Amino acid sequence: MTMDFVRDRPIYLQITDKLCGELIEGTLQPGDKLPSVREYAVTTGVNVNTIQRVYKELEMMALTETKRGQGTFVTENHAAIVTLRENMKLRLIEQFFTDITALGFTKDEMIEAIQKEVTK
Repeated sequence: MTMDFVRDRPIYLQITDKLCGELIEGTLQPGDKLPSVREYAVTTGVNVNTIQRVYKELEMMALTETKRGQGTFVTENHAAIVTLRENMKLRLIEQFFTDITALGFTKDEMIEAIQKEVTK
């Protein structure tokens, strides 16, 4: 299952976001073991060094823990997952407002459209 990547964003960030999304939606659970770097590189169709960077990013974000000789595991620190969820929500909202205002929509038009969507 190779992934499709967009050209205007580094691949390692796209994969990091994919894994963060899986963590937020519950596909990845606290304590789950991630595939080895080589295995995940083959699965995604990218260089091993790229996956190594992804795993390093996740560890710096306190979302994974590497246990020497055992592999990389999703953190069991629920506060880190809650923080990730909140940060991703805010980032998506910010991106939405940036995109929609660039197209010339007003705040009232956005609120009206969101209210209609929520009440469907």
